[in-house]
Amino acid sequence: MTDKSTVDEIRQRFDADVERFSNLETGQSAAVDAPLMLELVAEAAAAATPDARRLLDLGCGAGNYALRVLQELPGLDVDLLDLSRPMLDRAVERVSAATDGAVRAVQGDVRDLDLGRDRYDVVVTGATLHHLREEPEWEAVFAAVWRSLRPGGSFWVSDLVAHEGPAVGTLLEDRWGRYLTGLRGETYRDEVLAYTEREDSPRPLTFQLDLLRRVGFRHVDVLHKASVFAAFGGVK
Repeated sequence: MTDKSTVDEIRQRFDADVERFSNLETGQSAAVDAPLMLELVAEAAAAATPDARRLLDLGCGAGNYALRVLQELPGLDVDLLDLSRPMLDRAVERVSAATDGAVRAVQGDVRDLDLGRDRYDVVVTGATLHHLREEPEWEAVFAAVWRSLRPGGSFWVSDLVAHEGPAVGTLLEDRWGRYLTGLRGETYRDEVLAYTEREDSPRPLTFQLDLLRRVGFRHVDVLHKASVFAAFGGVK
């Protein structure tokens, strides 16, 4: 995948897009059913891990997922991890105002960081994993998240996904294109599809569910799927 954007190129785009990602309702407007999937991830985290004390928001952006989880599980200690320093700064500002717990920011690439062992009760990630490349990276990140969770902890994902069958993949990508056109017009559609092609390398939902089980998650569930987006997760 040598034709894909580098980590630094992706970081630079997000450095310049903080304002768009600082809105719980519209921050992920290019994703079909984004507000619903944000809500479901937060509610699933609370249902599966009601006694949670510490949260990791992986690829936190401006902090929307952490903020929504805090509505369901108030007072958590929160670790925020992202490539972009401007995103982290905004996330810290917003999340610190929403919890009495400690808030810690970590700038870096999850592929290069030690997430620790038995450290978190909940890990959430929104629109981040699709930047992973080859299969060993996917397995290493899923395994690192599993190790970072305490027994009974949960991991919840909302993301762009691919499809195993090319015909179905094309069908649903076309539907997404029509959604983007209806949202803001053809120029916006072309812009989103272009940076998605440059930056992203999503894997099928089925691949990711199998990978959750392979690295050790006991209970694996799909919360929602709409076009080329899905919300899902598992419990350690």
